[in-house]
Amino acid sequence: MQKISTFLWFDDQAEEAAAFYTSLFPNSRITQVNRYGEAGPGSAGSVMTVVFELVGQPYVALNGGPEFTFSEAISLQVDCADQQEVDELWAKLTADGGQEGPCGWLKDRYGLSWQIVPRVLNELITDPDRAKADRVTAAMLRMQKIDVRQLLDAARG
Repeated sequence: MQKISTFLWFDDQAEEAAAFYTSLFPNSRITQVNRYGEAGPGSAGSVMTVVFELVGQPYVALNGGPEFTFSEAISLQVDCADQQEVDELWAKLTADGGQEGPCGWLKDRYGLSWQIVPRVLNELITDPDRAKADRVTAAMLRMQKIDVRQLLDAARG
């Protein structure tokens, strides 16, 4: 286990969520499933934590109960190569109860927030031509899922 890893609190869907997340990204895997013992607090034998990696980045998912839920104060940002990758991840993460949000943000069916960002967005909003960057930013602020074509159109003016 690495020195720092992201720890995600779920009610009772840690294993399901980890399996879903690892199915979305290449070079991702579940590395360990730990179960509650007789001491609890979960039922003996039920999943306590799931250790997994998404593209080499470590995560731990806990079945901790309903006391805490996710908020938009933390999100996982995905750097997408192109519109196709944006579209695929957006569709998979919003399926089965996920919710679209503004500016490339969404919540998946477990309530975890994600930012699905095409690589070109950062290039365009940091362009030295401030008028161009401002047009792109204004276009992005009107979007839910980021549309690369609209960003490029805004960049051209």
